[in-house]
Amino acid sequence: MVSAMARFQKTAAVKRFLMIGDSKLVSYDNLTALSGAQVEFIAPLAASATDTAVFAALDPATAERVDYVPVRVADRPTMDRPDYRVLEDTHTLTGKRRSDPPITVRRILVHSAGNALAQAKARDKRLSKAREDLDKLARLAGSRYYPTRDKVSAKIGVIAAKRRVTDCLRTHITDGPDGKPALTWHFDQDVLDIQANADGWYALITNQDPIKADAAAVFLAYKGQPQVERRYSELKGPLAVAPLFLHDNKRIAALLHVLMLALLVYSLIERQVRRALERDGSPDGRMTGLYPDNRRERPTARMIFYHLGELDLATSPGNCTPQVLHITRGVQLHLLDLLEINLS
Repeated sequence: MVSAMARFQKTAAVKRFLMIGDSKLVSYDNLTALSGAQVEFIAPLAASATDTAVFAALDPATAERVDYVPVRVADRPTMDRPDYRVLEDTHTLTGKRRSDPPITVRRILVHSAGNALAQAKARDKRLSKAREDLDKLARLAGSRYYPTRDKVSAKIGVIAAKRRVTDCLRTHITDGPDGKPALTWHFDQDVLDIQANADGWYALITNQDPIKADAAAVFLAYKGQPQVERRYSELKGPLAVAPLFLHDNKRIAALLHVLMLALLVYSLIERQVRRALERDGSPDGRMTGLYPDNRRERPTARMIFYHLGELDLATSPGNCTPQVLHITRGVQLHLLDLLEINLS
């Protein structure tokens, strides 16, 4: 991985390279190698890497608010947009060997109000379903379905795993006067309070210089990752990259080069249209006419090519008159204008 990054830096002649990955990137060996190669990185920590109590002790009100609006909610009123806030501390990784020096990196603690609301709703739903299952089990304990302690205990384990309430569920199985098992249970409120206070928080780590990128800048850079990933999906979709049998590595390299050029043109067309919309008075880069319901959306290259692909260039049989471009929809003319294509 590191050697590939180094070759890319040399080929592209870039002095600064930022790698944004997922939680699988975070390992002592990977981060040591990246730092040694002077490759900057941003990656999310796995949820298990940070104690829930750490998040629960944080106060979103003391965190710095980040001016970030996801594209999917850009058309909502300001009050209905999710709120993002960041704090910063450090995170230390250790190697497998005692001789491995510890690595300390920046940790960006991110709070998303939207995520917090979604997590709270999901937890309430899990608890409600678990409550129904456990009440039913308590009624049936000692019956022919669950005649012994072991049967009741096994069913508790199934419910706890299925409803994901193992950490907060407390149960007690006793023997009744008739010798049959009886179940009592409750949810640990202290555990639930910690979980509720931790809702919405997650952590990023980076080795970027804080002078070059503060906590908010690290978060914004991380949020740009889906734009890059979308280009990979376009290689497999609109550009239709499919398995091919080629005779040698030179042909593979040539094919990849052509595909990258196609992706570059594809992306530049999308950027041109969006920038033209912003220049013409649409700050969010949205337009109407792309979809049948005429809703305002940011144009994608896929939709641009869909509409322009239906243009018809007509010529006379004798080839005595100039070619005529038949425009059947207003959105086609609008897109050609945004792309600064002169039809005269």
